[in-house]
Amino acid sequence: MDLQRNAFKAALKAEKLQIGLWSSLCSNIVAEIIAQSGFDWILLDMEHSPNEVPGILSQLQALAGGTATPIVRPAWNDPVLIKRLLDIGAPAVLIPFVQNAQEAEQAVAACRYPPAGIRGITSVSRPSGYGRLPAYLNQADQETCVLVQIETSQALGELEAIAGVEGVDGVFIGPADLSASLGHIGNPQHPEVQAAIRDAVRRLRVVGKPAGILAPREADARRYIEWGYGFVAVGSDLGLLVKGADDLAQSF
Repeated sequence: MDLQRNAFKAALKAEKLQIGLWSSLCSNIVAEIIAQSGFDWILLDMEHSPNEVPGILSQLQALAGGTATPIVRPAWNDPVLIKRLLDIGAPAVLIPFVQNAQEAEQAVAACRYPPAGIRGITSVSRPSGYGRLPAYLNQADQETCVLVQIETSQALGELEAIAGVEGVDGVFIGPADLSASLGHIGNPQHPEVQAAIRDAVRRLRVVGKPAGILAPREADARRYIEWGYGFVAVGSDLGLLVKGADDLAQSF
């Protein structure tokens, strides 16, 4: 019995566009609702949402059987937290605020079993079928997807080195933090920020690494896709709720 293939990781390798949704509401019920919406991936956020490991577990369970591959963004590049997320079945992680190749290497190592990395071993993890899938330990490394997030001008200067780290499957550009780093806080539409976003995907395509981004405005998402971004979050559950509630109230 083999480990289930990571559809999102395979699609990135095949250069197939992956459309995603950000999830910040910390709810297994919300996760169950959006699981069947047709997205290719859903990001469960721990960095800017009050999500903790037990809640992430319930959301992963709710997403099981849906159309989307779950990706979890831990609060930090912390090998202990990453280990716990992988052990509860996160098939992919997005590591925030990676500044250089060394930090990217640390992220990959946290997701790999020895001798390739430092991930601790348990024989009864959820993705191993609680021990019913003996092949898991030999197959987990190849199916776990590791994404790193570039959020500063400093990290942009190290982009090729970060993207070139073996085991990094994709590089995610964070428009909000990047705009602040470039001196345009709250204004990712500033020409300098947009130029940096476009240049980043160009450079990543040169080195053959998929690029991702969050673009809750449709015009932005379509522009980024045209520029070559391969995995794009086109909205969030929180944004959908705010807009839906406000529109309904205003209509009356």
